[in-house]
Amino acid sequence: MKHSRLLENFISLSTLQVANYILPLITLPYLVRVLGPEKFGLIAFAQAFIGYFNILTDYGFNLSATRDISINRKDNDKVSEIFSSVIIIKFGLLILSLFVMTLIIFSFDKFRSEWPIYYLTFGMVIGQVLFPVWFFQGMEKMKYITFLNILARIIFTISIFIFVKNASDFLYVPILSSLGSIVAGILAFWIVFKDFGVKFRMPDFERVKFHLKEGWYIFISQVNITFFNNTNIIILGIFANNISVGYYSAAEKLVRAVISLQVPVVNSIYPAMSRLLKEDINKAVNFGKKLLIYGIPIYLIFIGVCIFFSGEIIVLLFGDNFESSEIIFKILLIIPITIFINNIYGTQFLINIGHSDKFSKIIIMSGLSNLILCPIMTYFFGYIGTSLSWVIIEIFVLCGMYYYATKYIEGLKLKYIFNLGSKYER
Repeated sequence: MKHSRLLENFISLSTLQVANYILPLITLPYLVRVLGPEKFGLIAFAQAFIGYFNILTDYGFNLSATRDISINRKDNDKVSEIFSSVIIIKFGLLILSLFVMTLIIFSFDKFRSEWPIYYLTFGMVIGQVLFPVWFFQGMEKMKYITFLNILARIIFTISIFIFVKNASDFLYVPILSSLGSIVAGILAFWIVFKDFGVKFRMPDFERVKFHLKEGWYIFISQVNITFFNNTNIIILGIFANNISVGYYSAAEKLVRAVISLQVPVVNSIYPAMSRLLKEDINKAVNFGKKLLIYGIPIYLIFIGVCIFFSGEIIVLLFGDNFESSEIIFKILLIIPITIFINNIYGTQFLINIGHSDKFSKIIIMSGLSNLILCPIMTYFFGYIGTSLSWVIIEIFVLCGMYYYATKYIEGLKLKYIFNLGSKYER
């Protein structure tokens, strides 16, 4: 029974992963061609800005609440209590997000001049609050996540081709995206009450306080990662115009698609590396070396091909209006390989050997460094500076991960040899 459930969840998440790759590749080239650099840049800026509120309303519940639901999934009363507490908190954070967003929009000309797009894009936050991913994960019913997410994406994809015909239709993009997200969220809510028998109960203050505390540290780590991912677009939007944001965002999305190719590989490696580190540190280190020996040349060849054909790739996907994205694309192509190496030293080694604190320290320090470096580079060099800033910070992360990983691995190897020697002496 357990194996069939695991297989069902694996198939569901694999299907969702494939849909997440394919559907954006259908709409992205169409949108950038129809909207042009300026309007596409405005949409990208708005999505990056709203992304902060997505993280605030998530508040780490995708991990903490998932764990709590999973532990208590056979106790319907407890599940109802957890669900009710988390939803109350998330709606409270939604109201806070709307207030903060309104304050920012009407305090700065940059936001006030295009205020409708931010409110329309905010619908994605509403949809995310309504969609209890953490509940379905905790109940190990991933098929609901897959079905509803794909439904929302299909609604968005089909609607884009129907309603967005020229640049003046740009507001339809956040409207359709928000509608798809909200519809999926409402359906998810209905399924939770109908199929799982969950009953909403107003939680007391102590339960709300408990769940806030549970999600706090996860929330802090997610904030750091989001600032690292989204801030460059925000900074570029502040120092430059929407056209520059459009050029940068198009190239960035393409590079992130390249980065995403390694996700299934590194995720499958993680448990194997965890097991090897416990069994034999030397075998684990050799395994890590093999990953680098085979992975780096493959990435270098792939990146070399992308650089050689970068002009053709950009024009084919985005059209002649996005020729300026080519130089950004070339600069950012170093990032996939640095992230691959960072994953080996950081996720596979540092986290697996129990040094998540050092991993977080590197991420936090790199995020803070980026807040200093990116505005300076962007001010003097525009989107080229923004691109170089991201590359420099990723290299900084690589150096940090390498330093701590090699330091602690050497210590573990010495400890392993000592323990092995003691065992033979006995």
